[in-house]
Amino acid sequence: MPRIKQLFAISAILISSLACVTLMGEPDVIPTPAELPEITQVPATEAPTETPDEIIACPVITDKIVEMNSSFLVQGEAETMDFGGRDEDNTVYIVTYQVSGNEIADPYYESVSSDLQDEQDDSASHQKLWNYFATLIPIENRQNLAEFSVMTDGQDNILAAVGQTYTDPNLWGLEVDIADTQDYYYLSYTLVHEFAHLLTLGPNQVPPSEAIFNNPDDNDIYLNEISACPNYFPGEGCANSDSYINQYYNQFWADIYEEWDAINLEEDDDVYYKRLDDFYYKYQDQFLTDYSATHPAEDIAESFSFFIFSEMPAGDTIAGQKILFFYNYPELVALRANILGNLCISFPQ
Repeated sequence: MPRIKQLFAISAILISSLACVTLMGEPDVIPTPAELPEITQVPATEAPTETPDEIIACPVITDKIVEMNSSFLVQGEAETMDFGGRDEDNTVYIVTYQVSGNEIADPYYESVSSDLQDEQDDSASHQKLWNYFATLIPIENRQNLAEFSVMTDGQDNILAAVGQTYTDPNLWGLEVDIADTQDYYYLSYTLVHEFAHLLTLGPNQVPPSEAIFNNPDDNDIYLNEISACPNYFPGEGCANSDSYINQYYNQFWADIYEEWDAINLEEDDDVYYKRLDDFYYKYQDQFLTDYSATHPAEDIAESFSFFIFSEMPAGDTIAGQKILFFYNYPELVALRANILGNLCISFPQ
């Protein structure tokens, strides 16, 4: 049985992929986490009555976020895309907190080397990172987030990730690499990207498969669960018919999924990345970033991030239509206004 090169176990965004080109030259000096203003209360903003474009209250920030995370828009066909994977062996977990609403508590400290002791002891930076995420994302939209972990795999690799907890498939955890949090343009985009996974893969959208959760390495069980699913199967379970990701899959992936899946089952890593690179260029006008081509779940997360931070597009390309997809849901339009309002309040100046 071939191994299944799915990305559902932990969905992560690569700094190396997103940070390769900027349109505005070197970014401005960004405050470190220790310089982030104290956030003692998470602001609650109401969705304004303006048109979708008018609710972007801080375009200097949002425009730069989009520019710095738009590898497709600025790179064209000049170079090979970076679809590098996560190196689990280099990931060191520093501390994990339990999440309760807007609060984190009960830290569990991992055994770390002496060179990471300062990072482990810096609870103030941990709190400020959490406060920033909790400020961006309204509490009612992260009810299934149960853990917050500070980790590192060195600089310029994984910035943040989400995944189901080890104890309950209905609960998820967020992890952030403390070594990569100085640039808030990347941090803000990445936190929204990771939240998009909670939004589109959470238990109310994709009821988790207990069989897969309890037997994560059993390919036979995984394939049986897929065959029994009448809708899109992102990995955690069978998506509900009316879920965001099932509707997104039917609109944008149904015609190309079989071709992508054949690449996804490739066992040779070198061949896999070459074929994925070719797949991206074949359908380049359909993807907002190169990372979108790695998995439908990553594609919807990237598109959601552009929906949040960019202006409403004309929709004359499939990539633009992916952004417009979210405007079909009034609750997501209201959520966009809320996140943008919170961003403009809390983004460090």
